[in-house]
Amino acid sequence: QVQLVESGGGLVQAGGSLRLSCAASRRTFSNYPMAWFRQAPGKERELVARINWNSASTYYQDSVKGRFTISRDNANNMVYLQMNSLKPEDTAVYYCAAAGRVIVSSRDVDYWGKGTLVTVSS
Repeated sequence: QVQLVESGGGLVQAGGSLRLSCAASRRTFSNYPMAWFRQAPGKERELVARINWNSASTYYQDSVKGRFTISRDNANNMVYLQMNSLKPEDTAVYYCAAAGRVIVSSRDVDYWGKGTLVTVSS
């Protein structure tokens, strides 16, 4: 099993910014599509953004498009989620994910991080 460890979550005011980081334990993750999901209490885990192995293709959920940016640094086994103009509805546990296939939903994911909590106050 490949270990994924998220960091960077915390409490931020609406309109503020955070950058989430995900560190992968194996260099081979440089060939994997990766994604960020989030889950709020009582809600389904939802895909926030995904990125392919060479950063040539990205996807963003409509609610975050223009505010969030996913990126990766394969040389350092890292993936990031830059979150700007945060809103209270962005409050959730954010999970890093990796798979051996295109990630469309949580069922496609092979490896999960344990999550990092993002809380956005009004």
